Amino acid sequence: SVFFTGAAPAAPPPGPEVTTAFGAVLHTLRHLHLGWSFAVPLMAILLTHEFGHYFAAKYHRVPASLPYFIPLPVLSPFGTMGAVISMPRRIESRNALLDIGAAGPLAGMVVAVPVLVIGLMQSEVREAVGHGFMEGQCLLYSLLKWATKGSIPPGHDVFLSPTAFAGWAGILVTMLNLLPIGQLDGGHVAYALFGEKQNRIGRVVHYSLLGWFAYNYATWGSIEPGLVWGVWFVLLQGLRRASGGVDHPPTEPGDLTIGRKAVAVVTLILFVLLFMPTPLREYSRLGDVQLANLAASALQTLGGA
Repeated sequence: SVFFTGAAPAAPPPGPEVTTAFGAVLHTLRHLHLGWSFAVPLMAILLTHEFGHYFAAKYHRVPASLPYFIPLPVLSPFGTMGAVISMPRRIESRNALLDIGAAGPLAGMVVAVPVLVIGLMQSEVREAVGHGFMEGQCLLYSLLKWATKGSIPPGHDVFLSPTAFAGWAGILVTMLNLLPIGQLDGGHVAYALFGEKQNRIGRVVHYSLLGWFAYNYATWGSIEPGLVWGVWFVLLQGLRRASGGVDHPPTEPGDLTIGRKAVAVVTLILFVLLFMPTPLREYSRLGDVQLANLAASALQTLGGA
């Protein structure tokens, strides 16, 4: 499904003989190989993320499965819900919890940043006209765009190559996983740092997602820009109920080492660098030429009146 998502915009336009949605799907499947420049880097980011968890779990002798992908064609803009590993028992040590929780995001970013830089170097800066999607902005992404493209003129934007979109998707997924809620990666790190107090912190952060949903609706006048926050709130609420209402399983008493406290701080800084208030939104904008033509038509109309 990830290859299909990458191939859909890369495939040549279908001919006049393609008149149904099923025909369009078959047309994309015939060009599935064109999706590699999106699918391969995205899967590399997600797998590296999960293998970070896996090897940290093995280091601490915590049973863990190998990573596997969750396909989600059509509903997900990336063709997948990501990759996961299964750990059949709770993590008892706070130090182990910190290591396992932080290892995934940090490992994934080691791949995501180079992928994003390479993809941005392949991308074009063009006038943002007509209808399209504006990807979410964060401090790290803005810095990388400036480093690779310099100052972008007003009314213009970077039109992402498939590889750049994969890198951006990687940092979005990492940001969502670093939210200090429940048993997300950020929840593991925060629980290792704060102990049972994290359950209260996590509930506050969880309900703040509804606040970000409302903020985006008030700002853009549509539910679509904040939809990620609404969906994430519902999914996390469902996971909490499925676990019997438990926010995070307890760990054994013990303090984090100084080095692991430093890792927790680095992980928090990473979350701040990746946070996107508006993850994805549509835009509809007239370009300079279109505005000039519209103005000329208006003047002609007034002159003939």
